[in-house]
Amino acid sequence: APWLLMMSLTPPRGCLLDLPWEDILVPHILCHLPLQQLLSLQRVSKSFQSLIQLYLANMRCFDSSQIGSAIPRAAFVNLLKDNEVLQQLALQNCSDWLTDRELLPVIGQNHHLHQIQLKGCAQLSRHALVAISLSCPNLRRLSLAHCEWVDSLALRSLADHCKALEAVDLTACRQLKDEAICYLVQKCSRLKSLSLAVNANVGDVAVEEIAKCCPELEHLDLTGCLRVKNDSIRVLAEYCPKLRSLKVKHCHNVAESSLSVLRSRGVELDVEPPLQRALVLLQDMVGFAPFINLQI
Repeated sequence: APWLLMMSLTPPRGCLLDLPWEDILVPHILCHLPLQQLLSLQRVSKSFQSLIQLYLANMRCFDSSQIGSAIPRAAFVNLLKDNEVLQQLALQNCSDWLTDRELLPVIGQNHHLHQIQLKGCAQLSRHALVAISLSCPNLRRLSLAHCEWVDSLALRSLADHCKALEAVDLTACRQLKDEAICYLVQKCSRLKSLSLAVNANVGDVAVEEIAKCCPELEHLDLTGCLRVKNDSIRVLAEYCPKLRSLKVKHCHNVAESSLSVLRSRGVELDVEPPLQRALVLLQDMVGFAPFINLQI
């Protein structure tokens, strides 16, 4: 920020603000500065204030973490009030202030969004997800982790209107059951990454439907899905040849008998083979490290 100010105040060499704003300053200079510094530049002069407002109106990516998750409601609304070209919106962990009232206008005027991150935004409602589904037909990636307000009707709207989805995070969306997940994957067959972690309502029916409907699936997180059993994991191995990672920690009904096929294919699993797990446990408990070969 200081060097920008110095350049702007050096008459013999011309003023920074004399450079073309939309062709040079916005796309080639301001985009390399942290958002917090850009906002501070608004206080330099009215010209700088106009320049930063132009930048904000043409910003393609907004990440609240760049200015702190506790941004005031009014400040957020003011920052994005003129922007209609956003492609990425990250508002994770903004539960202290973000509600439908602040989010819906932003979603409603930005139809080019292809990535939205709302992890931990607990004060939103199902209306937010419906608005996303109606306004963002090109959506590719969506995180709703720990958003317990997500229900089956809102997810159905998402599935009906955002069929290009490739990555969805529904971690701890505890209202969702097998039926809702089945509907999502039937409509969104391009999914490559899906998280259903920490949801005791998700079971074999959903996992088998995921396997049969999503041949491009690469990453699946079923951590803590207590109703998932061996049968659905076998179906997953049969129908998802591109699977690269599977998380089944705390899925107590999933055993090595179903995981071994995936393990032999090089799929990354978050649980150790039984023998290795037992040897590591023995090492930790008894201290036999010098006598145990963990490569057995």
